[in-house]
Amino acid sequence: MNKRIFLSTPHMGGAELLYVKNAYDTNWVAPLGPNVDGFESDLSKYLGGEVAVAALNTGTAALHLALIILGVRYGDEVICQSLTFAASANPIMYQGATPIYVDSEDETWNMSPALLEEAILDRKAKKNKLPKAIIVVHLFGMPARMEEILAVAQKYEIPVIEDAAEALGSTLKKRKLGTLGDMGVLSFNGNKIITTSGGGALVSHREDWISRARFLSCQACEKVPYYEHKSVGYNYRMSNVSAGIGRGQMEVLSLRIYQRRKNFYNYKHALSSLPGLRFQEEINTDYFSNRWLTAVYIEPVAGEINCENLRLFLEKSNIEARRVWKPMHLQPVFAECPFYGNGVSESLFNNALCLPSGSNLTDYEVNKVIKRIKTFYDI
Repeated sequence: MNKRIFLSTPHMGGAELLYVKNAYDTNWVAPLGPNVDGFESDLSKYLGGEVAVAALNTGTAALHLALIILGVRYGDEVICQSLTFAASANPIMYQGATPIYVDSEDETWNMSPALLEEAILDRKAKKNKLPKAIIVVHLFGMPARMEEILAVAQKYEIPVIEDAAEALGSTLKKRKLGTLGDMGVLSFNGNKIITTSGGGALVSHREDWISRARFLSCQACEKVPYYEHKSVGYNYRMSNVSAGIGRGQMEVLSLRIYQRRKNFYNYKHALSSLPGLRFQEEINTDYFSNRWLTAVYIEPVAGEINCENLRLFLEKSNIEARRVWKPMHLQPVFAECPFYGNGVSESLFNNALCLPSGSNLTDYEVNKVIKRIKTFYDI
């Protein structure tokens, strides 16, 4: 049987069941409970111990609450990286604000600091006010140029939200991503480096912001002996059962990073000599990617060598590869939104591919992918 090789699947470590069983045995199966408190503590310690964490039911919920806490409202503008998944941008629309899309630079594939400043200055000139926030994404686990981006943001006093949904465990100068900006967003969706089935978290050095997020995520119930609401609330809190899965996953996070980085280096060693093929690389030793997904850029050459044909070729062998995110400024739903670009994200969308990268891939499966790619180049 030709077993399918998936892009990225959940990988259990074993301890998850013990935490979930404890939730079951103690009847803590509703939202909140000891596992939620423990998961938040585990994350805080892993991220350096100086940040507060709110465990939520999705990364999208975390980003939405971040925007609310920063006061984003109807008529505001929020700068967002264009090369990302729609979940990075949708919460801006939830608030009635307008996304302002900024293109990537071609080394990290993340937000261009130069275009970021260009966008800020142009929006100020056109609207006579600054954007309310900046959302920068660490694509596939690769750290963005955060020092330069934060310098621009501080120059204009605009808060930065790090979308580190794909980057838990990645670091810049040994500092964990998600802790560099004013707030950070994590995701524990089923395909992420660790999972709670579905889930996310909001991270910040400001405990008052995280306390506010917890309050809003529980329907904004006031602390009185009856149901009273002075704010619009949301049903965004993580369940105690899901958090139990997360606690077990945290025990194997370092191993999962090692396994995904091993996949990357196996691919790189075997495929770097192929004509026109290059990898999404760490700029220098200050940049450390968790390698959630291994991404390659495939320069089209004469004949059939191009990104989409390789994807289809691998699919014929029951191997799942996936095009990189279609940039937000090319999405029909965001067609009217301003965009500051240089062509990098469009080039990446047209020519880059994510290879199977799961931490549970066997050597046989990785080698099969490598052999099929080499066969494709021999066509």
